[in-house]
Amino acid sequence: MAALSAGRTAVRGLLRAPRGLCRPLSASAALQQIPRVKSENAKSESTFQVTMLPGDGVGPELMHAVKEVFKAASVPVVFDEHHLSEVQNMASEEKLDQVVDSMKESKVALIGKIHTPMEYKGELASYDMRLRRKLDLFANVVHVKSLPGYKTRHNNLDLVIIREQTEGEYSSLEHESAKGVIECLKIITRAKSQRIAKFAFDYATKKGRSKVTAVHKANIMKLGDGLFLQCCEEVAELYPKIKFDTMIIDNCCMQLVQNPYQFDVLVMPNLYGNIIDNLAAGLVGGAGVVPGESYSAEYAVFEMGARHPFAQAVGRNIANPTAMLLSAANMLRHLNLEFHSNLISDAVKKVIKVGKVRTRDLGGYCTTSDFVKSVIDNLHPHYGAHSRHGWIRHVPGFHPSCDWGPGRVGLLLILWQPRCSHCLLDSCPLAAADGAQLQPLQGALKEGTRSTVQARP
Repeated sequence: MAALSAGRTAVRGLLRAPRGLCRPLSASAALQQIPRVKSENAKSESTFQVTMLPGDGVGPELMHAVKEVFKAASVPVVFDEHHLSEVQNMASEEKLDQVVDSMKESKVALIGKIHTPMEYKGELASYDMRLRRKLDLFANVVHVKSLPGYKTRHNNLDLVIIREQTEGEYSSLEHESAKGVIECLKIITRAKSQRIAKFAFDYATKKGRSKVTAVHKANIMKLGDGLFLQCCEEVAELYPKIKFDTMIIDNCCMQLVQNPYQFDVLVMPNLYGNIIDNLAAGLVGGAGVVPGESYSAEYAVFEMGARHPFAQAVGRNIANPTAMLLSAANMLRHLNLEFHSNLISDAVKKVIKVGKVRTRDLGGYCTTSDFVKSVIDNLHPHYGAHSRHGWIRHVPGFHPSCDWGPGRVGLLLILWQPRCSHCLLDSCPLAAADGAQLQPLQGALKEGTRSTVQARP
């Protein structure tokens, strides 16, 4: 109680301090000063490099949408952009190596769909597949979740599809054994099956999910899918708190359409995952609304969950940027930029929930540019959000992104040092830390805004 009383006294004294005396208190060893950072230093110290591959189809348009939203949200990310395309004659080993070198430096990428032509030109493995193999992106994760405000046949869906994407039917092992006879080999290994199974159970544990379903066709491919199923069963024994189930792929497709609520986390080999990703995306609005991501032990790649170039929409300004924006928000969360991630994802979901601005695939008539503008207009931080500066409390009446930096006294956080995380300019009303700037704060306190919160560890 004595410490609490002392903290309250410090708050009152701070709010009543004369002009020019609003300075960090240093009498107590418990006080931790949060220094003010200049804009140039802030940008250089907290900027992340991300590899960008726009890809084919509407990919470049979607990446432009991401750049516009990032600029409006002051996201501290710099894109290292590369172009890799088989249909636009922009694919070569040299370009592929450049992308890999960029990934080795950044460790994170945002990519569009790298389209693969169906004609055989002497190379079986596409550049998209070769890139994923070089980076060993073994786990593809697609979070299929209903968007608030957009009604579909099945609402309130929330399931995760985890796909092994370095072997299986995508091993690129095909040959003509005799004229008119083609052999296409499916490769299943114990090591990679165990790896993806463990990834699925670790993901379920980390995300608080209760069930993992292994999808297979072991009744027909008894050795190949049989090995995959066996590995999943062995790994499941190590996670007694996670319920484990199995389902044949054809039945899984039917159950997803009839009763998708029975699923939580699904894990499967490569080809099945590709099919299920697209099927499940159709349950919540289509390829334009589902984000995806791929992981290796070292790299993380963020992309659309259902990979579709949407070539018929190129240049028409009608593509839905929702999936790419949500993927970009997930990327920011991966970079520990929680504040910016929530800022963007909340804005996207709010636009869809309100329903006034929707692209054609969601039943609307708005353009890509209209949607992006609406998202930017809804970029407002929530009271009590967390920014890269620490836990903040927004003071009404200032710049939408101006935050008050907390200092710590005992068990209390005190809003003694204002800063602007948006513009970081001296001309901002929050630039000067003096007594005059506390007057709006006092008004906010009278309106019920809390200026102190329990200190977080």
